Amino acid sequence: MKKYSLGLYEKAMPGTLDWKEKLEAAKEAGYDFVEISIDATEEKIARLDMTKEDRFEIIKAMYEVGMPIRTMCVSALTKYSLGNDKEEYCKRGMEILEKSLRLADDLGIRVVMIPGYDVYYEPSTLETKKRFLKNLKKASELAEKAGVQLGLETMENEFMNTVEKAMKYVTLCNSNYLKIYPDIGNLTNAAVTYQSDVLEDMELGRGNLTSLHLKETLPGRFREVPYGTGHVDFEAAISKAWDLGVRRFVTEFWYTGNENWKADLNSAAGMAKPILEKMN
Repeated sequence: MKKYSLGLYEKAMPGTLDWKEKLEAAKEAGYDFVEISIDATEEKIARLDMTKEDRFEIIKAMYEVGMPIRTMCVSALTKYSLGNDKEEYCKRGMEILEKSLRLADDLGIRVVMIPGYDVYYEPSTLETKKRFLKNLKKASELAEKAGVQLGLETMENEFMNTVEKAMKYVTLCNSNYLKIYPDIGNLTNAAVTYQSDVLEDMELGRGNLTSLHLKETLPGRFREVPYGTGHVDFEAAISKAWDLGVRRFVTEFWYTGNENWKADLNSAAGMAKPILEKMN
């Protein structure tokens, strides 16, 4: 029996596929689970209002294919941020978060990842930071009730681009259901910016890391960098994460119209799995 679980980010596959097709593609490429996306598009946010029948169809597809959905990325909270000065945006963000936890509970999802932003499109201020913390504490209570783990993702801006910064909020919220879901690509870029050691930063999260996003980056570039063309040391990062007790990993990359997208799925799994196998 494997000692690790490797997931595939949903957006690595064409959005035109139905759930059964996505799960089948992930299984064919050798993954263990899929990470569902709830981004800021109304199409994705509408998933949170699916009927019981629609939810059951997804569960049925998971069982038929033998491929579960086990983590969720709620990037809708970038636009509808928890520290937003606009009351209607902040209120909707909390509604999205509460519904995301409910959907996770229904589908058997273990970890709901939320972006580490007080705000993104607006200036960060003392007030946005206070509002973010206040709402994060409320979110932690909702997660406790649902029995679903929340994971703060380390992002690309100054607010929460390191594990050290994320740990501040984990400490202030003091909840067993609020932890950190780091993105190793973002951490690597932050380490270059601050001239710091990315593995030392990861160490500061010992006992508080749920999973690890395996994303390739370059200095100043945070998305759509093909594996092997960036500067992330995946072997060192996975080894460190393993030492910290992490056993769930997700390859994070995006489908951008490539006709050979299935080869990209295989390639990403082919990068991660040999490293993970060494950890066994």
